[in-house]
Amino acid sequence: MEIIRTPDSQFENLKDYQFEGNYLEINDQEGGTLRVHFLDEGPADADPVLLLHGEPSWSYLYRHMIPILVEAGHRVIVPDLVGFGKSDKPTRMEDYTYARHVLWMQELLFVKLNLQNVTFFGQDWGGLIGLRLVGSDQGRFSRVVIGNTGLPTGEGQLTKAFMDWQKYSQTSPEFPIGDLINTATVRELQSDEIKAYYAPFPSDEYTAGARIFPSLVPTSNDNPASQDNKRAWKVLKEFTKPFLTAFSDSDPVSAGGEKAFIRDVPGAQGQPHIIIEGAGHFLQEDKPNELAQIINTFIASK
Repeated sequence: MEIIRTPDSQFENLKDYQFEGNYLEINDQEGGTLRVHFLDEGPADADPVLLLHGEPSWSYLYRHMIPILVEAGHRVIVPDLVGFGKSDKPTRMEDYTYARHVLWMQELLFVKLNLQNVTFFGQDWGGLIGLRLVGSDQGRFSRVVIGNTGLPTGEGQLTKAFMDWQKYSQTSPEFPIGDLINTATVRELQSDEIKAYYAPFPSDEYTAGARIFPSLVPTSNDNPASQDNKRAWKVLKEFTKPFLTAFSDSDPVSAGGEKAFIRDVPGAQGQPHIIIEGAGHFLQEDKPNELAQIINTFIASK
């Protein structure tokens, strides 16, 4: 596996991102190692809030939420997925699989950091990976909050907006990551914010992980991840701990995706599920304060 690492100079003076970086080495699943970056803010002895980003973002996405969660007394863990942010980046698309992303996060979060009593929030691919983590070791989790995500099994039709995005990611000669994120928010991102989303990807050779991600989503039963996601759903259908959905009103990619969780997860029954108004796919950009307060309130109430 050939691995490249974004130069530190790319991350200098980013707007509102003055957090101390942490790094751990994990198995790359081919006999080598990968260096993974994560933020670890707040009191070390507090129960952790785990925030997982998706495609094609990185931990910068949570910069406005972290201080609000820390102020409430929580330890906040925010990894950069392999291929994103300050984490190492395999250069070949075939190096990335759904199963490997799950294994990479399992080693970081369960083996290296040994997180317990976790409150998990995931959006986009952060949900696809994080819900698999819940399915693999639900005892580590105290509660779950998800927004604008899902756990597709290859059965049923995903939204047209997602299918169009999947096709675009594989066929477009250009892949302007910062501008793509800006098109998936309600507010117009500032130029220095858009620049920060480009920071991990100084050239096309750094973007293999971002390029391949949409095609790894199970859209048919013959997808390699289909059966794994069905097994995770089996766990979720018996998951009785508190489970909250906080989707947004202006995301065509995940529209309606909360319904299956509200219907099928026992822990979701009777919870104050919310559709956040005025937010696009990246609700962390559009409504970070509201979303952080929803998580704080949910923790305090259960």
